[in-house]
Amino acid sequence: MPRPTGRVLTLLELLQSGGTRTVAELADRLGVEGRTVRRYVGQLIDLDVPVESVRGRYGGYRLAPGYRLPPLMLSDDEALAVLLGLVAGRRAGLTTTERTASETASAKIRRVLPKRIARRLDTLLEALAFTDQPDDFDTSNAEVLLTIADAVRHRRPVSIRYTDRDGRRSERTLHAYGIVAHAGRWYVTGKDARICEDRTFRLDRIADARTLPGSFEAPVGPGPAQRVLSAFATAEYRHEVTLRIHGTVEQIRAHLPASVASLEEYAPVAGGDRATEPWLRVELRAERLDWLPPVLASLDRPFVIERPDELRDLVTALADRLASYARQA
Repeated sequence: MPRPTGRVLTLLELLQSGGTRTVAELADRLGVEGRTVRRYVGQLIDLDVPVESVRGRYGGYRLAPGYRLPPLMLSDDEALAVLLGLVAGRRAGLTTTERTASETASAKIRRVLPKRIARRLDTLLEALAFTDQPDDFDTSNAEVLLTIADAVRHRRPVSIRYTDRDGRRSERTLHAYGIVAHAGRWYVTGKDARICEDRTFRLDRIADARTLPGSFEAPVGPGPAQRVLSAFATAEYRHEVTLRIHGTVEQIRAHLPASVASLEEYAPVAGGDRATEPWLRVELRAERLDWLPPVLASLDRPFVIERPDELRDLVTALADRLASYARQA
């Protein structure tokens, strides 16, 4: 594309972003003189693009209010951001009575995107799974995200350059099962081909991803989201905690979600109703224990600490403090 034509399109993108743009600002962004900006504006008007001239101290140029311009001009990153935002809105329950506004908006965006970008974004959306309501996500490289999504869809190995939480860098070959949004971060779960074990990686820690020749079979069993939750619940931490809590799964999960702890039925309380109030064994791992006593107190359910003794001491200390506060009152 000749450079003047490219600059005219860039000018159009700047005006589409909204508001009034001064001639000086546009000239600086385009790397041209003010009279050249005016010439480019004339070319847009010749193409029936309704550019308005705004007079005054803060004057400049703007697009006419309510103007709709096909085709939609979005870069890969911009289109990715828009569609992911729409998915998050749909997950958050922002719906109309019949069809979600995000679904219709997504369809309109896909319809006017270049086919190459639309295919890649559709591939990404097919590969996504959510463990909970989405929040503000950590920034991940769009090309990495799209490359891994394509590898998930076509079951192709992918080479990644990864930096772990201790700052160690490595290059790995991954058989990616899926991409999961969890607690404000993106993760990819799959088999690390070198050690033949399942692993979960944070997307924002992957510096580069490239598809490799070959293919692999998708595993049977839990889906990507459940694999990520299980990975968090069984990860290695400083403390291993085992509890027995008298309560339902719903009561316990309200305070100890699946990403934090694993549950299994232990034994019913003697004379109790097994269906509604069993004893559940709770296992979790943590770097620190000081947050657990308040959580156990908020459960308001009978519990037994099997390990570690340090947690038992912390719970006793919290109970003593609460009793002391009550006596003062």
